[in-house]
Amino acid sequence: MNKLQTFTIAILVTLFSTITNAQVKLPKLISDGIVLQRNVKIPIWGWASPNEKVTIQFKGKTYKTKASAEGKWQVELKKMKAGGPYTMVISAKNEIDVKDILIGDVWLCTGQSNMVHQLDIHDVLYEKEIETANNPSIRHFKVPTTPNISGPQDDLTGGEWQKAIGDEVRPFSAVAYFFAKKIYKKYQIPIGLINASVGGTPIEAWIPKEGYKSYPEILKIIEENKDTAFVNSQKQKQPTSYKEAVKITDKGLIGEKPWYDISFEPKNWRRINIPGYWEDQGAKDLNGVVWFRREIDIPKAMVGQKARVFLGRIVDADQLYINGVMVGEKTYQYPQRRYNVPENLLKAGKNVFVVRVTNNYGKGGFVPDKPYYIFTEKDTVDLKGYWQYKVGEVFKPFDFSALSNRNSDTPRPRRINPQNEPTALYNGMVAPYKEFPLKGILWYQGESNAGNPKAYKGYMEALVSGLRSVFDQPEIPFIYAQLPNFMDVSYLPSESNWAELRESQLNALSIPNTAMTVNIELGEWNDIHPDNKKDVGERMALAGLKLAYDENLVYSGPLFKDYKIESNKVIISFSNTGSGLITNDGAPLSEFAIAGDDKNFVWAKAKIEGDKVVVWSDEVPNPKYVRYAWADNPDNPNLYNKEGLPASPFRIEN
Repeated sequence: MNKLQTFTIAILVTLFSTITNAQVKLPKLISDGIVLQRNVKIPIWGWASPNEKVTIQFKGKTYKTKASAEGKWQVELKKMKAGGPYTMVISAKNEIDVKDILIGDVWLCTGQSNMVHQLDIHDVLYEKEIETANNPSIRHFKVPTTPNISGPQDDLTGGEWQKAIGDEVRPFSAVAYFFAKKIYKKYQIPIGLINASVGGTPIEAWIPKEGYKSYPEILKIIEENKDTAFVNSQKQKQPTSYKEAVKITDKGLIGEKPWYDISFEPKNWRRINIPGYWEDQGAKDLNGVVWFRREIDIPKAMVGQKARVFLGRIVDADQLYINGVMVGEKTYQYPQRRYNVPENLLKAGKNVFVVRVTNNYGKGGFVPDKPYYIFTEKDTVDLKGYWQYKVGEVFKPFDFSALSNRNSDTPRPRRINPQNEPTALYNGMVAPYKEFPLKGILWYQGESNAGNPKAYKGYMEALVSGLRSVFDQPEIPFIYAQLPNFMDVSYLPSESNWAELRESQLNALSIPNTAMTVNIELGEWNDIHPDNKKDVGERMALAGLKLAYDENLVYSGPLFKDYKIESNKVIISFSNTGSGLITNDGAPLSEFAIAGDDKNFVWAKAKIEGDKVVVWSDEVPNPKYVRYAWADNPDNPNLYNKEGLPASPFRIEN
């Protein structure tokens, strides 16, 4: 026997050994604590050795199958009513026991950060909710963030089912939790929440390839992204961030003593008020690193106690030091700054607080109208007021358009951010369980698409049709949240990308078996992640009760239906008026604007007449256009139905 024959036999023996020793394996989703969908046939699948026999025992029944030549197997469980807990036994060369299985309703909860936001992030507002959570029949599976631009994955990279019990409820999506709680209260059946959501991501990343049939330019991108060599070449041709493009040197870190050091003596520092932006307080057009310092008097009663610091929100990144020790940090502007103070760090009397803030562009500093204090169980010290500040570094002007293809006639390499690419998040975070039956889908997203609102309705159609196709549920209920109010309040009629995106969301209701919740009063002017997640979730639950459970109820606020013009008045009719139209504050209708051919909008008078609203202005004798709540953050949109649900913003263009 020659060396080549010996080598070949060794390889075959190794391959045979690998195959014969392969063990039956389940997807990450099918694990202890899972909730399976009731009243439908349920596929259970996994992997084993090629052609290996697999046996599944569940609820007194035995199911047998054999793995394919590629090692994939699947069985279909019979329809079952809600119940549990049960145990499933999967046997082949090895045996797997999946314990604590419930049968109920499973909802896919997906979108960007406002769907991500955990109860834990909002633990001040929902402290009691977390403390009293005790419902093992509501369960949550957080899908790991795993973008994949090369194609759909077969399995997830991790994740586990958790129960709504005590601290175990903290990682739950707050919106999804309050949705599930309301549904459970009505039916007392198990609710499973599969949470596939990622902050700061566009809708395009969540749409399956099947949804892009009418988007040839995007289908081309999807094919390009399968070419690893092409993707790598694009990444190498451009910087991906400011930090990669500019060398950063901070005087506060490179001197003899860092500026957070307890023995550092500040000289020639300026005064500034916190909270506030430094551009509004004498530091013009400054992008860079700014240090803030203040001596805080801590009472003796707080020493040795568990303490927390709330620093509101900071634009963009921050590190907090107390007495020379770093207490906490965040790398981007949106998270609330809530830091635990190490035990024995505080001392009675003066304590040195230092905050290092890095801002890349726009206004930098401390967001107003947020909490700024340090506290223990019984004592609180306010951190607002005058601090000292000094600039550690000024960033050189940088052309941020170099990071994208926008606003330029010069062709540039396409910037590839894996989690923002078409299909990428669907491929890695939804495709692995596309065989899994669902009761419905919840969607909360749109903030990342506000720059191109006109395209959003088409993308919504692609998302809904694509998900319905891959899950093979052509009429699955799809419930989505319209964007709430955000940014500066508008006191004059104005243009607004956020209003246009809300319009695209409203128009997407033309898709069959969809429902939209209106949240125009649930936002915060200074926070893209408002605290009030309960009302959003409960409004989604109302829509779910109607759409998925056929309940006869009012599930939406008034939605624009039609209009007619009579003389100088525009008479508007609505659907979803419920028991009748009202203003929620008892005041006259507000936030209606009107214009003639010139499209110069002025505030209008408006009144409710039965199930209609009449709008007019003495300044506009021949009205052509009407808008309601048409702003990033309308001042007082007060048109509601008597069931307490707000009307959606809309516009009329004749």
